Amino acid sequence: MLMNKLKLDCNIVADYLIEFTKQEILKTGLKNAVIGLSGGVDSSLVAYIAKEALGKENVYGIMMPYKTSSKNSLEDAMKVIKDTGINYKISEITKPADAYIAGFEDMSNLRKGNVFARMRMITLFDHSSNYNALVVGTSNKTELLLGYGTWYGDLASSLNPIGDLYKNQIYQLAEYFNVPNSITNKKPSADLWVGQNDEDELGFSYNDADIILYHLYDLRYSIDEVIELGFRKELVEGISERVRKNQFKRLPPIIAKISRRTINIDFRYLRDWGL
Repeated sequence: MLMNKLKLDCNIVADYLIEFTKQEILKTGLKNAVIGLSGGVDSSLVAYIAKEALGKENVYGIMMPYKTSSKNSLEDAMKVIKDTGINYKISEITKPADAYIAGFEDMSNLRKGNVFARMRMITLFDHSSNYNALVVGTSNKTELLLGYGTWYGDLASSLNPIGDLYKNQIYQLAEYFNVPNSITNKKPSADLWVGQNDEDELGFSYNDADIILYHLYDLRYSIDEVIELGFRKELVEGISERVRKNQFKRLPPIIAKISRRTINIDFRYLRDWGL
């Protein structure tokens, strides 16, 4: 019943996100988009949106497997390529990632995962330069609030059409765009190491996180009010604390104010300078 509060009017939201993606790219003077295709539901959905916004010939899906990446992930990404007809390239990150990792005797999976995520973003921004494109982000609202992503890795982008959609809403739109079932039915995973999946790593389900986050930050419920909905106190407090601690990931770099008009504080230009 609580999940019904996150129900989308997919017709309206899809039309808006298509137009958003189109206008935000075209206003820069560019017309192309680069997307990191992981074979997951988020990046797949963004590929469908971008294709409708810009035309298949102007969208580039970049697959960036590591040697331990799941073969199913690459296969699912190729299903999106085939279905949408967008351009694609497979650019493996194994050699550059291993060259860096080799400099450390014992690197944890977490550190390796961050290396992979940042190596992939290096790859995407280089491809965006090559194709005169912008990098379109694929992080959803649940991930952004929780800070579940790599700073300047998968959280980096030029624009993000799905950043205000909770994970449950991503699935609603994925169904609307007819994203392949093999993608929408599998457990969400960043595929950063063998056997990794999001919900096991987080320690709670996306469904619970979505409802808690929605009530805390969209409806402005107090922690006690969310607990009264039937959630464990430890879970609600833990999620709230996680959001607070990860605020730095959602902000541009903080600049010390010295002058009268400091960038990011006082220096406000309209993005459309010509208007």
